[in-house]
Amino acid sequence: MAVSDVRESTPGGGGKPLGIDELLERVRTKIDRIGPRQAAAAAADGALLVDIRYAALREKDGVIPGALIIERNELEWRLDPRGSHRAAEAVSHDLQVVVVCNEGYASSLAVESLHRLGLHRATDLIGGFQAWRAAGLPVEG
Repeated sequence: MAVSDVRESTPGGGGKPLGIDELLERVRTKIDRIGPRQAAAAAADGALLVDIRYAALREKDGVIPGALIIERNELEWRLDPRGSHRAAEAVSHDLQVVVVCNEGYASSLAVESLHRLGLHRATDLIGGFQAWRAAGLPVEG
């Protein structure tokens, strides 16, 4: 996202920086987000679930079985199929990726970054891990 994309247009050519709520709203207009049951079905069809929560949350609440754990600060390096530090699962820009954070906020911003890397099928889980668990879907630990 260019700097001009995160500034609101104001008369006179200036612009004020967007707040995080406005930025999140703008980013989400470009993402086809999915719910917990859709995410589970996507994973069953071969999508890669990626849990970006930090270790303390995973230890406290558990993990989604089969999800790839990549903390947020490493996400782009690990999922870029052309990157020198990519995960073995990062095989193609056409890979369907479902990013999972704790409540579905950070994941939306992460997906926007993945789209800029060409991972056009990346999306995120509405409500994050907490929505997954509330839906009664499998959790380990």
